[in-house]
Amino acid sequence: MDDIRPASLLTRYSNVRQQTQSLVVGLSEEDMLVQTMADVSPTKWHLAHTTWFWETFVLRQYLAGYQEFSPEFNYLFNSYYDGIGDRHARAERGFLSRPRLADVMAYRDHVDDAMARLLTVDHGDKNARLAPLIELGIAHEEQHQELILTDIKHVLSRHPFSPVAFPPARRTEPAPIAEPGWVEFAGGTVDIGVDGVGFHFDNEGPRHQVILVPFALADRLATNRDYADFIADGGYATPSLWLSDGWARLQDEAWSAPLYWRQGDAGWQEFTLHGLHPLDLDAPVIHLSYYEASAFAEWSGARLPTEAEWEHAAQRARGPDGRYAQPGVSAHPGITPSNPSGVTGLRQMFGDAWEWTRSSYSAYPRFRPAAGAVGEYNGKFMSGQYVLRGGSCATAPWHVRATYRNFFPPAARWQFSGVRLARDI
Repeated sequence: MDDIRPASLLTRYSNVRQQTQSLVVGLSEEDMLVQTMADVSPTKWHLAHTTWFWETFVLRQYLAGYQEFSPEFNYLFNSYYDGIGDRHARAERGFLSRPRLADVMAYRDHVDDAMARLLTVDHGDKNARLAPLIELGIAHEEQHQELILTDIKHVLSRHPFSPVAFPPARRTEPAPIAEPGWVEFAGGTVDIGVDGVGFHFDNEGPRHQVILVPFALADRLATNRDYADFIADGGYATPSLWLSDGWARLQDEAWSAPLYWRQGDAGWQEFTLHGLHPLDLDAPVIHLSYYEASAFAEWSGARLPTEAEWEHAAQRARGPDGRYAQPGVSAHPGITPSNPSGVTGLRQMFGDAWEWTRSSYSAYPRFRPAAGAVGEYNGKFMSGQYVLRGGSCATAPWHVRATYRNFFPPAARWQFSGVRLARDI
């Protein structure tokens, strides 16, 4: 962080808190109480948990005389920090009719007021220690902003009348989508991970070398049209395309299409946060599990990229000004045009859909989590998950970078997750 002055930190803090509030303006109180599966948290819980994070990791340590809002909230809104104490079960967050939404909003005001008091005073030498925590808290809240969108989408999708969360967006007229081209990379020994400059999560480093064999990436994401062809060709009925665990999950949960596709009299429709609409065949296919992405790649005669291949390609996908394209947050991909980036001609590398890789989520060489409870942020989840890269339409622009590592279990479908094909050359 370049500017660690308290006034600058307060501005950034206030902006991210206001952005969170703006996401829930169109929701009813009842919308914000529902939990439709264990992975989905109620909007009310997100509003409280992000506030708990500031209270726990910043205010209790840095604001002398801080009075917590409610001692019960430390149990109710701790997500997974064992070093902090016991917590309410994740799968039962929807059972919390109390505290009321009004109490949660009062909690947010209480913490916002305390943060304003903290950040209107220059803390001298402590500024250098406080600033990284503020930056982590901002990044944490931005991650939950994306989860608010993906979780409320799952909630509203279970309603029989497909309610609208956000006003219908004006779409730009899409350019014709051609068959995907291939961008080749020579491989060799490449540098992967952060170099220690600028904010990053601990799982993005340390920087290290990886040997890549020659490979090629598709120059665009797979589209709904591509995936509809996979379905029409029996993709969900051909076990040889699927990993064993994926085929078992397909049968157990009766998968036959991406999570929010609906078959109607006039063809495929898709549930979005703007309501139910005819499927845009040229938009990126989203809400795929790793298993579905892998099966589609197998059917296509290709494979998923490794995360090192993806990052190596993304490092060359900077714009003429040396920066990555940073589209604004939206509730559905395809609304903000995504143009080729850098010298490679790769399109849609950032800000359309998270891209599954074939890499399991594990520690980089010499990785060490931070000391204390904040060290539980990433490292303890490095088991049984796969890495996604690139960011989605709902990802905060500040998170758009080549080294960012997202991760989810292979059966997860409720995120804005899609697929880019890769192949050996």
